[in-house]
Order: sequence, then C-alpha cells, then structure tokens
Amino acid sequence: MPEIEVRRVFATESERLRALRLEALADPAAGIAFLETADEARARPAAFWTERAIGAALSDSVAQFIAETARSWVGTATVLIPEADALDYFGRPVVADRALVVAVYVSPAHRGGGVIDALFAAAGAWAASQGCRELALDVHVDNARAQAAYSRLGFRPTGDEVESANGREMVMMRSIAAG
Repeated sequence: MPEIEVRRVFATESERLRALRLEALADPAAGIAFLETADEARARPAAFWTERAIGAALSDSVAQFIAETARSWVGTATVLIPEADALDYFGRPVVADRALVVAVYVSPAHRGGGVIDALFAAAGAWAASQGCRELALDVHVDNARAQAAYSRLGFRPTGDEVESANGREMVMMRSIAAG
C-alpha cells in the first residue's frame, strides 16, 4: 500500500473538502456516524465550503486533517477546541483542556492500514500544541467498528452518554501530552 501522508487542510481546498465529506456521508455507517446527511451537505452553497476550509486551515480552535496517498484523499478527522465556559455541539458544558475529535472518516479501501492512527497522531499533536491535555469524541452506541478503532487508539468510555439526532452517543476519551 502506498505511503500515507497526513496534513492540515489548506484554505484553498474547499472543493476537495466537499467531495470527501460527500464520500463519507455515502458510507453505509454514515447514518450513525455523522450528524448531517448527504442531501444536507450537497445543498450547502460553495461559500459554506470555502469558509469551512479557511477555518479548518487557519483557526486556533478548529483544525481538519486529511490523509492522502498519491494525491488522493483517503481519510479525515477534525479537531475542535470549544471556548471555555461555553457549550459544545450537544449543549454540554465544555471541559477545560479537552479537544473534541469529530467527522472522522477513512475510505473503505484504506481501513486497517494505519490511516486512522496517523490522523489521530496529527490531531493529538495539534491539540497538545494548543494546550489541550485530553482528546474526546462521541461515538454512536451501535457503531462497534468505530468503538473498536478508538479503543485500539487508547480511547476509553467515560460513562457519559448523550442523545443525538441519530440516537444514543457515548463519550470516549484519552489523555495527550501537552506540547
């Protein structure tokens, strides 16, 4: 298998971001893995994707990482660092020094080849460089494949659960070294 490179998305890659998001939303597990449908994503204007790319490339509170091989994008993960004293996307109080990983996707042909490991290494390094000490994520209680991958990466269930538009989500977390 060709070498995988992981990097932060560039501000000029809005069209590629949109294409990868649509690919992810076409995955059979998308209904329990993402809080958006393919129809919703397709309906978003170009300006939405431009703004998303710029923010994911340049912000100190959001970073989107992509995995690529031979110039093809084969995976992605986004890291959010919510403002202190705010609520997260599910309305929960933000935990200080904790980054949230969302929108994780690896193309089926590249699963099991270390792509997710490389994405989470980059996500953790960036979050640590921003002063975070923990990475957390929400995963649907019925998404056993994702739970197994996250467990292998050192994530453990916290015991917290939340109801989402897709059903019950469990919180998983792991420590990271502050950079």
